[in-house]
Amino acid sequence: MTLKRGSNIKYLPYAFTEHGVLMAANVLNSKQAVAMSIRIIETFVKIRRWLGTNATLMRKLVELESKITGHDRAIKSIVEAIRELMNPPEPPRKQIGFHVKD
Repeated sequence: MTLKRGSNIKYLPYAFTEHGVLMAANVLNSKQAVAMSIRIIETFVKIRRWLGTNATLMRKLVELESKITGHDRAIKSIVEAIRELMNPPEPPRKQIGFHVKD
């Protein structure tokens, strides 16, 4: 369920965004708080890089899948053509009966 803008929030958030961590680091002055904030921001940066890498990988997989689909169709048509060549047509039957030549 989403809340409308301006409505009271029922629950406090359980996580910070990258910008929230940066703001907390500016407010807190202890060395430990600053060090922890820096580590959290580094983690956000690593996650962003990881997601970017996965997005690139996903794009490449989709591209590869489309190529394979095209190749599958081509291979299937080649196999069908080879099967047709392997089954020679039946020789025409000699007709029975009396035939008049033109």
